[in-house]
Amino acid sequence: MLSYAYTILYVQDVERSLDFFEQAFGFQRKFITPEKDYAELVTGATTLAMASLELGASNLKTGFSAIGHLDKPVGIELAFVSDDLDQDWKRAVDAGALVLEDISTKPWGQRVGYLTEANGCLIEMCTPMSS
Repeated sequence: MLSYAYTILYVQDVERSLDFFEQAFGFQRKFITPEKDYAELVTGATTLAMASLELGASNLKTGFSAIGHLDKPVGIELAFVSDDLDQDWKRAVDAGALVLEDISTKPWGQRVGYLTEANGCLIEMCTPMSS
């Protein structure tokens, strides 16, 4: 059986990123290495993890483009569903998230907004999809 287990963000400062996701979204710290180069958060079925740019470079021998060094967000996002979008959005912004697109209502009725965090990771915050 195959399952989706992790999303790992390669970041400049693992502990700073961990603190942001804890404050902005209320996630709990699951694990951090003694070297503080890798950490995991409890977010639900899929683990959100952070690894240092140096650890990423050691994993990917031919290198990679760090998301924080790009002019625009890369074409992948973390999406967080909220039952209280306005309150959760405010908490994320208060924690330092930068607003890219304010919350708006999509034609299918879902409310969606887009943020970025200090490393440039694109974050969608939205209400649940109506069935």
